[in-house]
Amino acid sequence: MYRAIRIPPEKGEEIREKAVAGKFLDTTRKIRKIQTEKGTFLEIPVTEAAGETVEGFPVIEQEDIEFLKPPASLKEYLKGSLSETELAQVPSGWQVLGDIIIISIPDALDEKKLIIAEALLSMYPKCRSVVRDFGIEGQFRQPKRELLLGSSTETIHKEHGCFFKQDVTRVMYSKGNLEERKRMSRLGKGEVVVDMFAGIGYFSIPMAVHARPEKIISIEINPESFAYLKENIRLNHVEDIITPVLGDCAQAAPEGEVDRVIMGYVGTTHHYLEPAIKALKKSGGILHYHETVPENLARTRPEERIKIAAESLGKKAEVLETRRIKKYSPGVLHVVVDVRIFA
Repeated sequence: MYRAIRIPPEKGEEIREKAVAGKFLDTTRKIRKIQTEKGTFLEIPVTEAAGETVEGFPVIEQEDIEFLKPPASLKEYLKGSLSETELAQVPSGWQVLGDIIIISIPDALDEKKLIIAEALLSMYPKCRSVVRDFGIEGQFRQPKRELLLGSSTETIHKEHGCFFKQDVTRVMYSKGNLEERKRMSRLGKGEVVVDMFAGIGYFSIPMAVHARPEKIISIEINPESFAYLKENIRLNHVEDIITPVLGDCAQAAPEGEVDRVIMGYVGTTHHYLEPAIKALKKSGGILHYHETVPENLARTRPEERIKIAAESLGKKAEVLETRRIKKYSPGVLHVVVDVRIFA
């Protein structure tokens, strides 16, 4: 956990000097100026030695961290341990969730996987486990992963003011969906919402924490993901907003009750368009429909599928926006289409 003191700007130099004198200033991170609803503040990075308060100001967990000097590259850490040929195959990217590092290691480096894991833990001293990623499999899109170093694969990841408890070997958490999770956190205020493929609460939790809908019905079919969904509802104190439902959303989704439907799943999402449209109130509402689609069809196929489903139920569909989430695979995009459904 990276800690900081959030203070009024006029107190900046005074508190910085106390942090230097007390030897608890974290010199690896920048002093940042931030803007909140309560005004402008400085965040002075501190170490664990700062305690819980400094001069009456609470020490908080810092979210958006800026390092003064970026950590050395993984290849630099591995020089001397790997040959030049091997170094050329070392991955340039990985994912950090909570205190766990997730990395894809080529088969050619299989015998060096523990050396690579040890180097990563040297780069990220606050992390405690390294997990090797082999992709996803099965109907529930479960990750196929191997624990390389550490004793646990369960962690709590903090993002955009929300907590997501998860076991990284049992559920997926895509960093590529970050902007969409943030966008969902701005929508739905005062509405009734159904999240048809809720997972561990990827979209339900940010929406409940920040937008405060009247109600979110979060449906998840995978028992393991559902258990974490319930835990994350508790962790984020949104029991009064989110109702978790274990089951197939084709059967479990309500009819004629909601203002907004989130369809944050890819693969067979189009099979669930009719239950999603039926869930909306008679006056209509908004769909957020996700699909993986060849690039050349990204602007046509998702929209056509939605309009066909709407027409089959005697409804109309107005496409509001089509957004690219990320590149899913070579030549294939993950997109989300915002659609207004009406009579």
